[in-house]
Amino acid sequence: MAISADLGEALEKVVTDLVENGRYNSKSEVLREGVRLVQEREARLRELEKKIAAGQADVDAGRVKPLEEVFDRLMAKYDAMAKASS
Repeated sequence: MAISADLGEALEKVVTDLVENGRYNSKSEVLREGVRLVQEREARLRELEKKIAAGQADVDAGRVKPLEEVFDRLMAKYDAMAKASS
């Protein structure tokens, strides 16, 4: 199925320049690449949304620790590592 799209003057120029400079063989190739990039971005956004939801579920269920506790534990760990390497 053919798709017709009005890109506007600025985007049409970008597409034309990419083809004229030999970066792509055709305008269709440029547009297909653009759609692939959108698909990749959308997939990454879905994955990020899943991770955010999982993190929020942990917060809601109380599976978190206070920042100060985590910071203190990390500082003790890195202080011990620094002393061990001296």
